[in-house]
Amino acid sequence: MKTIVFVGAGSIVFTKRLLNDLFSYYPDLKDTFTIRLVDIDDERLQIAAKMVQMIKNEKGSKSKIEMYKELAPALKDATYVINTVQIGGNEVVHTDLDIPEKYGLKQTIADTHGVGGIMRFLRTAPFLQELVSTIERECPDALLLNFTNPMSMCMWYINSISKIKNIGLCHSIPATLELISEYIKVQLKDIDYEVAGINHMAWVLKLEKNGEDLYPLLFKAMEDKTIWERDPVRFELLRRFSYFVTESSEHNAEYVPYFMKDQRLIEKLRIPVREIAARIELNEKIYQTYKKYYLEGDKSMKDEDDRMKAKYFGKKNNDQINHLEEDKPHEYAMQIIDAIEEKKTVEFYGIVPNHGSITNFPYNCEVEIPCIADRNGIHSTFVGELPPQLAALNISQIKTQDLAVRAAITKKKEYVYYAMLLDPLAASILSMDEINDMTKELIDASVSYLNYLS
Repeated sequence: MKTIVFVGAGSIVFTKRLLNDLFSYYPDLKDTFTIRLVDIDDERLQIAAKMVQMIKNEKGSKSKIEMYKELAPALKDATYVINTVQIGGNEVVHTDLDIPEKYGLKQTIADTHGVGGIMRFLRTAPFLQELVSTIERECPDALLLNFTNPMSMCMWYINSISKIKNIGLCHSIPATLELISEYIKVQLKDIDYEVAGINHMAWVLKLEKNGEDLYPLLFKAMEDKTIWERDPVRFELLRRFSYFVTESSEHNAEYVPYFMKDQRLIEKLRIPVREIAARIELNEKIYQTYKKYYLEGDKSMKDEDDRMKAKYFGKKNNDQINHLEEDKPHEYAMQIIDAIEEKKTVEFYGIVPNHGSITNFPYNCEVEIPCIADRNGIHSTFVGELPPQLAALNISQIKTQDLAVRAAITKKKEYVYYAMLLDPLAASILSMDEINDMTKELIDASVSYLNYLS
C-alpha cells in the first residue's frame, strides 16, 4: 500500500482539510493509502489521529492510520510527504511583531515576506535540511508537497540543497479568483484567467469571459464603496499598478512600502496591524475545542471550530478566508496525487523554480505559475515577460529572499542584515542603523533556533 506522510500533523486545520479532501472527493484514492501522522507534540498527535479516524469512518475509507513522533520511521518508503510544520510556536511570532514595533515597524501577518517572513524562514531552514536529508535517505523517490510558509524562501532553500521531487502549494490564487467573481458578478466557471508572479504576490494577468476583458468590470466594482472596503489595499494596488494581486489586503499591506508607514492610511485602508496575533488567539481557542471534542468526548464541541471561524472572519469581513470554508476541495495536494496515481492530467498553480518561465525574473528564484500534474509528475509552464511594473514589485521581494536563503546556506549572519536592509517596508520606515539594531535584537531573541549562523 502506498503512503502519504503528514509532517506536522498537529497543524490540525490543514490535516483536517487535506484528509477531508482525500476521503470525500477522490473515491479511487480513499482506500489506497496508509496515512502516517507525524508530530513531536504527543497531545496534538493524538488529537490529529482521532480526528482523522473519525473523518475516515464517516467517509467509509479503508485507509490505515499510523502515528509517529520521529521522522525517519515515518518516512520509510513513503510515496508522498506533506509538510505543514511551523517552527517555534506562537511565542516567536509575538517576538517577530514586538521587536520591529519597538523600532516603529508595524506588521500584519509577518509570515511570508518582510522582516517576519525572513525570521520565520531562518528558524525553519534547519528543519527543512533535516526533512530533505531524511527523504533522500528513506524515500528518495517521494514527492514533497510543502505548505509551510514562507513559501518562496522555503522552496528556494529546498531546491538549493537537494534534487528531491517537490512542489510548493498555496490556496491564495483560487480564493482570489472566487472573490473577484463576486466583485464583478460573473460566475467563476465562466472566467478564463492566468496568474503569475511570486507566492502571495502573484498577478491576475488575464481576466476574460469568452474573449472579453473583464478588468473594466473590476475597475467599476472598485468604485462601489462597499466592495472597496472589503479589499482596500488590493484595490489601491490595482488602481496604481493596473493589475489585481493575489493574497489578501492585510498580507499585501506589508509587502509594499506605501501604506503601513502612514497611520492615516492604516486607518483609511483598515489595515489590521498585528492581525496574526488575533489569529493565534483564535487558533488556540479552536485547539481547545478539538481537545474537548476528540480527547474528552464533549459532543457539544462538534463543528465548533467552523462556527468560531465563521464568526471571527465574518466580523473581520475577510472574504478570502471565508471562501475556503465552503464544502468543496480548495487545496491542490489531493488533485495532484490523484492525477499522478490515476494517470490523469490536472492544471494547478504551484511554487516552482523559475528557470526561465518568467523571463524578466532571476533564473533561480521561486515563482507561482500554472503547472501540470500527470502520470509523469509535475511540469511547470512558460509564462513570458510580466508587465515591468509588476516585475519590479516582485523583484523587490525576490532580492530579499535570495539574501535570506544565502544566509541559511552559507550560515553567515551578514546576509540576514543585507536582507533586512533591502526589505521594502523596513527601508521605508527605518534608518540603516535602526534596521541593523532591530535585526540584531531579532536574531538574539531567536538564538536557540539560529545558532547555526555565525
